[in-house]
Amino acid sequence: MKADLLLQDVRIVTMVGGRYGLIENAALVVHEGIIRWVGEALALPQVQARTVLAGRRRLVTPGLIDCHTHLVYGGNRAAEFEQRLLGATYEELAAAGGGIMATVKATRRTSAEALAAAARPRLRTLLREGVTTVEIKTGYGLDLETELKMVRVMEMLEEDLPVEIAKTFLGAHALPPEYRRRAEAYVDLVCDQMLPQMAERVEAVDVFCEAIAFTPAQTQRIFGRALEHGLSIRIHAEQLSNLGGALLAAGMGATSADHLEYLDGAGARAMAAAETVGVLLPGALYTLRETRRPPVDLLRRLGVPMAVATDANPGTSPCFSILTTMNMACVLLGLTPEEALAGVTVHAARALGRAGRLGTIEVDKQADLVLWDVETPAELAYYIGYNPCSQVIKRGRSLTLS
Repeated sequence: MKADLLLQDVRIVTMVGGRYGLIENAALVVHEGIIRWVGEALALPQVQARTVLAGRRRLVTPGLIDCHTHLVYGGNRAAEFEQRLLGATYEELAAAGGGIMATVKATRRTSAEALAAAARPRLRTLLREGVTTVEIKTGYGLDLETELKMVRVMEMLEEDLPVEIAKTFLGAHALPPEYRRRAEAYVDLVCDQMLPQMAERVEAVDVFCEAIAFTPAQTQRIFGRALEHGLSIRIHAEQLSNLGGALLAAGMGATSADHLEYLDGAGARAMAAAETVGVLLPGALYTLRETRRPPVDLLRRLGVPMAVATDANPGTSPCFSILTTMNMACVLLGLTPEEALAGVTVHAARALGRAGRLGTIEVDKQADLVLWDVETPAELAYYIGYNPCSQVIKRGRSLTLS
């Protein structure tokens, strides 16, 4: 067997079926960026490899996936962080022109080059923690020019850094001030002008379905147009109240419903039936000091796959650590370490519609791998403020973590 890379003397966590699937004394063969063989070293066939990498008993997992972020933005909202600590609510800040709209103003006036320069260190931080695929949303432009600028920044980042970026159009993130009291006119703009131009630049459409954002009826309109353009759909649902967004989105075939603090049984059952992934975002819950938790026991009982993501953004989750997010998912939401790791691998891949090639270590999957200096996989969700990532491999190539 010819190969570009032979990885041996490792312990492999396959994550097939959402379980650790630990293989002790393992080896792995990569050719042309694809896993060609994986298993116990004693069963390794004869291999002629260009590069042989001795893992020195390190643990190997699939490349981690951060499936919900807002990494591209202008400015920051540290002042709002102080205000919230003094008692201001998310809704009060938004009503006063803060929140998402504060970031919209900053993003509109910032050049693509400056936005990319600000986003690179955020993305590098994730890469150093083993994130090889990251989803990034638009939604801080809320006009066609700035939304397109944000996509251009994502393309710049993907050219500069060895990370795969899944691009999502979130034009329906908030109602821009120029459309105040004209929500239907803005939805018309999203459907008739923004979506057609975004369709060839992104792969998914997201909507913030909430009382301070867009109604279920408006969400349905936008999703219907997205599906006409062949885009997958995702939703911010049930974060602050229960409007039935997850139920609606699942009924339309959404790949994921995200947040879910106020999800009810009907919504959860619809997600289970549609195989819609529930994306849990403990960073937002932590930052906002919310006491309402997503119904993890219900999702678990119904078999709804649970992904975990940073929700990295300037206001409600200024978190750029996937490992810390895994810890929060366990401590705050009650996930097991195995579920947390599944949440940033196999289930995150499903949330992005990439489970066919990412998220597990199997033959014919893309060779996105991470080597860790740990004894057990549970340690990845155990530490706080410590990064045991030793080496990252993207499409079969070892990366320099600078």
